[in-house]
Amino acid sequence: MKLSVVIPAYNEERRLPNTLKEVDKYLRDRPYEYEILVVNDGSKDGTAETVKKLALEIKNLRLIDNKANKGKGGVVRQGMLEARGEIRLFMDADNSTSVSQVEKMWSEFEKGFSLVIGSRDIKGAKTEVAQPFYRVLLGDIFNLVVQFILGLWGIFDTQCGFKAMTAEAAQKILPQCRIDRWAFDPEILVIGRKMGYKIKEVPVHWVNDPESKVKFKGMVRMLREILEIRWNLITHKYI
Repeated sequence: MKLSVVIPAYNEERRLPNTLKEVDKYLRDRPYEYEILVVNDGSKDGTAETVKKLALEIKNLRLIDNKANKGKGGVVRQGMLEARGEIRLFMDADNSTSVSQVEKMWSEFEKGFSLVIGSRDIKGAKTEVAQPFYRVLLGDIFNLVVQFILGLWGIFDTQCGFKAMTAEAAQKILPQCRIDRWAFDPEILVIGRKMGYKIKEVPVHWVNDPESKVKFKGMVRMLREILEIRWNLITHKYI
């Protein structure tokens, strides 16, 4: 199987159907085998039931149903490790970046990159529905902090929820991860770089969702987790 698409979901019964239908519409015409995995993060609404119903009409859709909340990082890791694809992509349930953007990644994998990540902040990227100014500013500041504290120089968007990696990289990197919440993205990149995997950013078309669940207090928590990742590096907790 060439591609696994992993979608973490927490209370997404309303937005998820359209996203899954769009993913299915695109992938069903591709000349390769694929699967779609939704990982339910202990939702309190009908997310799991919605996916089960859609699985009757959407090819290769399966549900990993967690009754307890693990955090986005926890369920992304779970889905990526249970996936079967040679390339494993995770994307957001709000479909901010369409699965069609994966086509920009194939050539980079062929060049030898093991992690190929979507970016909203490099040349060629396109953003629709502008974010409020304060969120743009907070995002830019946060990214500079991440680069400085974690040494992720040259990676301009660590937080875009559209990242892919080879099966080998997933199986080596993800079991080392310790962050279950917001800062799991830079942790993956830090460990990947530490292990010597090549990382490539590609520009993506991103549509801002005004209902995004990332609030200011989430940014504060991310900063604490960034410091935790730095401490883990200093104390050699990552192999």
